[in-house]
Amino acid sequence: MARVRLRVSPILPTIASFLLAALWGLSVFAGWGLEAFCAGGESASTCSQRLGRVSAVSGLFAALAACCTAAAWLIPRSRRDQRVFTRFMGAGVASWILAEGVLFVGGVTAS
Repeated sequence: MARVRLRVSPILPTIASFLLAALWGLSVFAGWGLEAFCAGGESASTCSQRLGRVSAVSGLFAALAACCTAAAWLIPRSRRDQRVFTRFMGAGVASWILAEGVLFVGGVTAS
């Protein structure tokens, strides 16, 4: 029986990675996180301090995601071998999702 290989353009996970990076950046640096999670009953300074700590933890995953995405495009072996590229991009997108998840869960518990 023949195996069917499904090819995905490398631009799709790259766009997904950039969109997740934009969402994370706007949530952390443009105040979207503060607006979403600190508009409730708790004092604004306490909530923003907690959200700052959560953003720092989330930033570790975001840095890992940015490195994986950059490595997928910049390392010559990754550009030549589709499997290596897919592993780097998969790890990058998964790390962005983890960064967003940590930010969301931390923001919900901070409110």
